[in-house]
Amino acid sequence: MKDILEELEARRAAAREGGGERRIAAQHGKGKLTARERIELLLDEGSFEEFDMFVRHRCTEFGMEADRPAGDGVVTGWGTINGRMVYVFSQDFTVFGGSLSETHAQKICKIMDMAMQNGAPVIGLNDSGGARIQEGVASLAGYAEVFQRNIMASGVVPQISVIMGPCAGGAVYSPAMTDFIFMVRDSSYMFVTGPDVVKTVTNEIVTAEELGGAKTHTAKSSVADGAFADDVEAMMEVRRLVDFLPASNREKPPVRPFFDDPARVEMSLDTLIPDNPNQPYDMKELILKLADEGDFYEIQEDFAKNIITGFIRLEGSTVGVVANQPMVLAGCLDIDSSRKAARFVRFCDAFEIPILTLVDVPGFLPGTGQEYGGVIKHGAKLLFAYGEATVPKVTVITRKAYGGAYDVMASKHLRGDFNYAWPTAEIAVMGAKGATEILYRSELGDKEKIARRTKDYEDRFANPFVAAERGFIDEVIMPHSTRRRVARAFASLRGKSLQNPWKKHDNIPL
Repeated sequence: MKDILEELEARRAAAREGGGERRIAAQHGKGKLTARERIELLLDEGSFEEFDMFVRHRCTEFGMEADRPAGDGVVTGWGTINGRMVYVFSQDFTVFGGSLSETHAQKICKIMDMAMQNGAPVIGLNDSGGARIQEGVASLAGYAEVFQRNIMASGVVPQISVIMGPCAGGAVYSPAMTDFIFMVRDSSYMFVTGPDVVKTVTNEIVTAEELGGAKTHTAKSSVADGAFADDVEAMMEVRRLVDFLPASNREKPPVRPFFDDPARVEMSLDTLIPDNPNQPYDMKELILKLADEGDFYEIQEDFAKNIITGFIRLEGSTVGVVANQPMVLAGCLDIDSSRKAARFVRFCDAFEIPILTLVDVPGFLPGTGQEYGGVIKHGAKLLFAYGEATVPKVTVITRKAYGGAYDVMASKHLRGDFNYAWPTAEIAVMGAKGATEILYRSELGDKEKIARRTKDYEDRFANPFVAAERGFIDEVIMPHSTRRRVARAFASLRGKSLQNPWKKHDNIPL
């Protein structure tokens, strides 16, 4: 018996060694942690239960039968984050460069199947050279099996991908179908074709960092939702995100203890809106003053900064926030901001996370660049996302809400539950100057008359009361009482039940 136990320990020790001390040292030399070190940081201490530690590849081509390390380049299993179960896979770059083989893929598929059955998030720590060339089509088949599970799991359990090294070719499509993608600055990159292929095909000379580094994907392409300084920070931030999310679509978001008065009054909000209607202010100030303990987890902070998306808690419960940012492009909606917000709204709706919308929007961004890029269809994505969402929706209009952008931003007409406005809100088809120039075109030569007409239009329409008269605004509230009113609104909506008509699925304007 003792011999068998010793053999088990020896086999486990060999599996834990991965690619051996030399390759582990090389991994550390690049400033990267090993697959197992990352899992230890991510999960609660002592909670990790590993699957398939002894699985080996079955390839016999190119002399591979002589090199069959246990685990086959990926560590899989489950554990807890602050006591809540998650499934995790962590690719081991020290074993065949973390490349994906048939058995490597089967290990990942196993935990994804279990995550869906048991209703727990899946976290993938990606650090892989891509498909294992020696296995040919078998490794491609393995990728496709993983892709299929990403698709089936979408909207069922939260899926989080962390890119912690190279991620190229087919490997990028699994993260692309997950709910959140995070990267590590200077040590991770994603691209379909690498710099060498790009140079051969298009004659462009580009570095891996420029082509698919963290800055590229967080600020330009919107592929990634955030980037962190190193592996340690990345694991800590994933833990923080998981705390906001429900385990699956069968559960409500978690409720955390809170130490902040739901009726807290913020008198400084009464002066947040500048007297000059064209002067910007920082919408994040409002978000932080509404949130429990001022805690805000922002998503896609570096992309489309004219709209803000992220999670806060109100009375301990998770709430998704979408807010126009007057500091950037005056808070206009454009192609990028519409896509960013639409995806976030659909995630919240899929997982029963209530949505708070803070509105200060002068309209859609004009110009040929936007029209040629399809702003009509991209803007419709946000419209569609809000209109199909059945979760509790509370909207606060702080200043401008003009034209079609008023409709799009969770208006009463898109089944908003509570639609509040501050006294500073202006709800109209367009600004006073543009409106009077259209309505009184024949008087354009008389500046005094036009100025008087503009003043009349402002007095009549540059306020929230016309909309309130029609019931499109439920209440005009004092800015300082916004937290109390919003918290009470969401509390009253906890039992909300709204069903869309039966359909196989919708056809959102992609």
